[in-house]
Amino acid sequence: MKKAKTDFMKPSAIFLAVVFSAWSATSLFAARPILCCDYGGGRVTILSATGEIEWQVEAKSPQDCWQLPNGNILFAYVAGAKEVTRDQKVVWEYKAPEKVECHACQPLPDGNVLVVECGTSRIIEVDRAGKIAKEIKLVTKPEVKLHNQFRGTRKTADGHYLVCFKGESKIVELDSEGKVLREVSVTGDPHEVVQLANKNLLITCGDGHKVVEIDPAGKTVWELNENDLPGNTLRLMAGCHRLPNGNTIFANYLGHGHLGEQAQFFEITPDKKVVWAFEDKGRFKTINQVMALDDKGDVTKGEVLR
Repeated sequence: MKKAKTDFMKPSAIFLAVVFSAWSATSLFAARPILCCDYGGGRVTILSATGEIEWQVEAKSPQDCWQLPNGNILFAYVAGAKEVTRDQKVVWEYKAPEKVECHACQPLPDGNVLVVECGTSRIIEVDRAGKIAKEIKLVTKPEVKLHNQFRGTRKTADGHYLVCFKGESKIVELDSEGKVLREVSVTGDPHEVVQLANKNLLITCGDGHKVVEIDPAGKTVWELNENDLPGNTLRLMAGCHRLPNGNTIFANYLGHGHLGEQAQFFEITPDKKVVWAFEDKGRFKTINQVMALDDKGDVTKGEVLR
């Protein structure tokens, strides 16, 4: 893999940021440093708070990304998952079988990597040698084919698995052996599910143009609807990152007829105020996953909520 070309290093991004508080009027400020996946652009990128591309690597249809404690970048792409150093060296890779799609990955405390596979319908945990250490079979409806089976998948601190059954409009929680514990029906085709510190689930609903937070009893305690944010209509809601300050960054995937129309991701407060929004039609196409790099939690210990 080649290093990023120097012409990509020139900042051309547009950052719009407005701080809402009880003590002051609005003011402008730069966005956070961000790791993101550009699904349509075929790359994984680190952006500085002022819009410079500090690092990037080509990847076919990337769908999930993490900065590891050692500074390496782990990401899922359509045919597997990779860990890449800042000098572009691949130090770990899992290649999925043919006619399989991978749309989520997660670094685990034991050093293994969780990957979910569409086609084989399974969650796997892959060790550092690239061998499958654990497999959890997933049961899908026969009419739900390859691309539409699964999206965001996470293993929780108690060893359970949360899976977005994209084509079945539901979130499924399984125990450590794969037994179904509960199913949560949602609007649209869910793309991400994150278990928060209070055990609530934050769910992005894809083309349902919606985000919901539900409590352990299944009650919706917060939601973000299609037209709640003036100027930031919810399109396909994909990745998200709940920040330590309680705000959330959402990736607003602009495929399916909305390419270049508006901001590609934004940070909002719990009361639905836009803190800042990122839009760069020149360098990026369809950003679907984000991670704020100033969140200092350890991703291998589940301390980063995305």
